[in-house]
Amino acid sequence: MAEFTLPANSKVGPGKSFPAPAGAKRTRDFKIYRWDPDTGQNPRLDTYSVDLDACGPMVLDALIKIKNEVDTTLTFRRSCREGICGSCAMNIDGTNTLACLKPIDDVSGSVRIYPLPHMPVVKDLVPDLTHIYAQYRSIKPWLQTVSPLPPDREQAQSVPEREKLDGLWECILCFCCSTACPSYWWNGDRYLGPAILLQAYRWIADSRDENTGERLDDLEDPFRLYRCHTIMNCTRTCPKGLNPAKAISEIKQLMVVRR
Repeated sequence: MAEFTLPANSKVGPGKSFPAPAGAKRTRDFKIYRWDPDTGQNPRLDTYSVDLDACGPMVLDALIKIKNEVDTTLTFRRSCREGICGSCAMNIDGTNTLACLKPIDDVSGSVRIYPLPHMPVVKDLVPDLTHIYAQYRSIKPWLQTVSPLPPDREQAQSVPEREKLDGLWECILCFCCSTACPSYWWNGDRYLGPAILLQAYRWIADSRDENTGERLDDLEDPFRLYRCHTIMNCTRTCPKGLNPAKAISEIKQLMVVRR
C-alpha cells in the first residue's frame, strides 16, 4: 500500500524541537503534524524526543505523555485505549492505524504521525468527520422491519444466520480503510467508501432486517457502490483485521442476483 507522504511542493514546514529530559538513555523522536487554523500559519512538523523508559509501549502512550508533560497544545482524539472506539485513528509511519494498537517498537527510526489522509483537518491530528458520518447516516444503520415485533421475546436468529454477521459487526468506524482508498480520495463526495459499505452490508446480511430491497435500491448507483476498483488498501490497513472489500463484493453479487 502506498504510504502517505508529503508532496515535494508541500507548504508543511519544519517546526519546533522538544528534547528529551536530561539523562534519558533510550529515546525516540516523534515527528508530529501540527496545524492550528486560529493562527493563520502553515502546517508544520514538530519533533518531540521521548524517553521510552518513562513511557508506555504504544504510540498513543507517547502522544499522551507529550501532551501531559511537554506540549499541552497538541491536539488528538482518543478514548478507550483498547482498539474499541476508533477515536485515535491516524497515519503512523505511512499507514492508517489506531495509535493505541501501534507499538512504538514496530517503527524503525523516527515515528512520523499525521492525521488521516485526504480529510479536512480540524486541528493537528483531528480530521473533520462530518461528511463521512453523514454518509453513514444515509444507509440507515439500524434494523428495519415491517412485521410486528414479538411482545415477549427477542428477535431470534439461528446460529448460521448470526455467523453471517461475523467480520461485519466488529467494525468500529475508525475510517482507516476509507481514508486509505484512492477511489474514496477521488470520489468521496459521492462514493460511500469501504467503511460505510461494510456497514451497509452488515444490515443487508442481517436475517432480522426486512428492508433488503430498499437498501439495495439505495446503493444502485454508479458512484455510491461501483467506484470500488478492488485496490484492497481497505483490507490491508484495517486495524481490526476485517475485509471491507469482501463486503463490497457481496453487495455487488446481490445486485446481480436481483436483476
